[in-house]
Amino acid sequence: MAFGRLTRPQGQRPFSDINMTPLIDVMLVLLIIFMVTAPLLSARLPLDLPKADAPALATPPSSLQVALRADGRVYLDDQASTLAALASRAATVARQQPDTEVQLRADQSVPYGRVAELIGVIQQAGLQRVAFVTEAKPDAAPAP
Repeated sequence: MAFGRLTRPQGQRPFSDINMTPLIDVMLVLLIIFMVTAPLLSARLPLDLPKADAPALATPPSSLQVALRADGRVYLDDQASTLAALASRAATVARQQPDTEVQLRADQSVPYGRVAELIGVIQQAGLQRVAFVTEAKPDAAPAP
């Protein structure tokens, strides 16, 4: 006859809680990645825009984005273009919506003659509203 316990030892109970530490680690790494890459997504083309004291305005519903880089390349809606392609697109837009605004972002070092030539092409195509996009000065007061 054996003396001792009549019941079997239970052993360890299974762990039924979810381990949250790896999930939180992955979430924080993703958060850091998005925080680092978000500012890079806002600048489409690297342009050195002139600084101005004017407050930022809302983008009108119908606008054509034109950029002129320091090396003379023209971009239409952030895609490389030529003056002939720009004139063709501007003429098409002018026929459909004559009140479309052209938002011109020109690098600060672009000669005035090149900017004037670009404005002339846009106006010959039939668009008359041209807005110059600038960056706000760091010490400028916000718009009321």
